[in-house]
Amino acid sequence: MRTITVIGLGAGSIEQIPLGVYRKLTQSNRQIWTRTEDHPVITQLKNEGLSFHSFDSIYESYDSFESVYEEIVGLLIERSHTENIIYTVPGHPLVAEQTVQLLFEQTEVDIEILGGQSFLDSLFTAVQIDPIEGFQLLDGTSLSRDQVQYRQHVLIGQVYDQMVASDVKLILMEDLPHDYPITIVQAAGMDNQSVKTVPLYELDRDFEFSNLTTLYVEPANEEHLHHQFSALREVIATLRGPNGCPWDKKQTHESLRRYLIEESYEVIDAIGEEDDDHIAEELGDVLLQVMLHSQIAEDNGYFTVDDVIQSITDKMIERHPHVFGHLDVESADEVKKNWDEIKQKNRPKQKSLLDDLNESLPRLLLALEIQKKVSKVGFDWDDHRLIFEKVKEEIKEFEVALSNETTDEAEVEFGDVLFSLVNVARFYKLDPELALHRTCDKFIKRFQKVEMMMQEDDLSLEESSLDIMDQYWEKAKQKM
Repeated sequence: MRTITVIGLGAGSIEQIPLGVYRKLTQSNRQIWTRTEDHPVITQLKNEGLSFHSFDSIYESYDSFESVYEEIVGLLIERSHTENIIYTVPGHPLVAEQTVQLLFEQTEVDIEILGGQSFLDSLFTAVQIDPIEGFQLLDGTSLSRDQVQYRQHVLIGQVYDQMVASDVKLILMEDLPHDYPITIVQAAGMDNQSVKTVPLYELDRDFEFSNLTTLYVEPANEEHLHHQFSALREVIATLRGPNGCPWDKKQTHESLRRYLIEESYEVIDAIGEEDDDHIAEELGDVLLQVMLHSQIAEDNGYFTVDDVIQSITDKMIERHPHVFGHLDVESADEVKKNWDEIKQKNRPKQKSLLDDLNESLPRLLLALEIQKKVSKVGFDWDDHRLIFEKVKEEIKEFEVALSNETTDEAEVEFGDVLFSLVNVARFYKLDPELALHRTCDKFIKRFQKVEMMMQEDDLSLEESSLDIMDQYWEKAKQKM
C-alpha cells in the first residue's frame, strides 16, 4: 500500500522545523504537495531549491472549505495510487488541519505523520497564558454560540478575513459586553508577530486579517455569565447549600406547590398585558421553581435538573417524528393525533381512561381534561344545539335545588352548570380557565375605574347606593 507522508511546516519560520523533518523534505526524491503556498516556510524552502505542487487554485472553485478539503484529499489519494508522496500543511498536522482528519478516515493509503511545531506554543507565549488552566481552540469559520466555554481561555483560529471576524463578533456579543477585550494575534512566534487588544465591537473594523490570525478571549468574570444556565444552577445549589438561605434550605416539593401555581398565573397576567419584559421576568420566576424542585431532588439523591432536561428533550424528539424522523404530516391536527398515539404507546395499560388525570389541576382545567379524554372515544356531543340545551337543563335543576333550600344539593347542581359550560368552551376551542381569568382581570380594572371616578366626584363607595355605583359602572364600561 502506498503512503502519504504528512509534514507540518511549523508556525511560520524555517527555524521551527525539526532537523529530521527538514532532511526529509530536502533529501527526498518524492513529489511534494502543499495545501497552500501562502506560508512563509514555503518561500524559504523554495529559496533552498525545493519545488511544491500547490492546491491553492482549488479554493477558487468552491463556496465552502468543506468542499475544498474533500477535493484536496481526493486528489492526494488519486496521486498516491502511483507513487508515495509528501503533503505539507501549516503548523502541526494534527492541530486545526481538516484535510489530515479526512485522510485518516480513508483506507486506500497509509498515512504517516511528521510533526511541525504547532502555532499554539507561540500563541500561549504571545497572550501569556498557561493552558493547564483550561483552554479551547475553536474554528472561526464554523463557530457556534453553544461551543464557547467562557470560563476558559478561548482561542479562535481561521479568522482570515473581515467577514469571518464579523461573524465571530456577532456570536461573542450574544454573551459578552460590547466592550469586552478581544486580543488579535497576527503571525504568532514569527518576526512580524503583532498582538493588539480591542473592544469586541471594534473586532471587524480596520484590521488586516490573514490565515495567521488568531483571536484570544480571556476568561469571563461571573457577572458576565449570569444569563447562562450554569450560573443559575450554581446560585440555586448555593442557596440550598450548607451556607445558603435558611428559607430555601427548608423548602420541600410540597411546600413549593402553591408558588408554582401562583407564578404560572403571573406569567398569564404578563402575557395579557403584552409586556415582553414582564413576561421574561415572570418566566424566570417559573424557571426558579423548576430549579428549586430539581435541586431538592438532587439533594435527596432522586434526580437532577439534567434528568429533567434529558426527559423533555427525549420526549420532544420522540413525539416529533415529522421533524426529527421521516414521518410526513400535512396539518397541526395530524401532529396532535400522532402526539397522542405516541403518548399512549409509552404508557402502561390503564384500567380506566381517566386513571392518569392530574388531580392537582384547577377544577375548570380538570373538567376540560376529563371531557377531552372521553371525547377521544366518542363520548361527546355532535350537535352544538344539544350542548346549549344541556346548559339550560342544568340551570333549571340548579334553580330547583335553590328553591328547596338545600345547600349541598345546590352546590352539586351549580357544579353541573359549570361542567356543562366547560363543555361549551371546549366545543368552540376556548380555554375556560383563561376565559374566567380574563373576566376577573376585566372586572378588577373596571371596578378600580369606578373607584377612581367616584373619588374624583367626591363620592364614597360605602355611602353610595347601588344605582349610583351602577351608573359609574356603565361609564367605566364605555371607557374601557
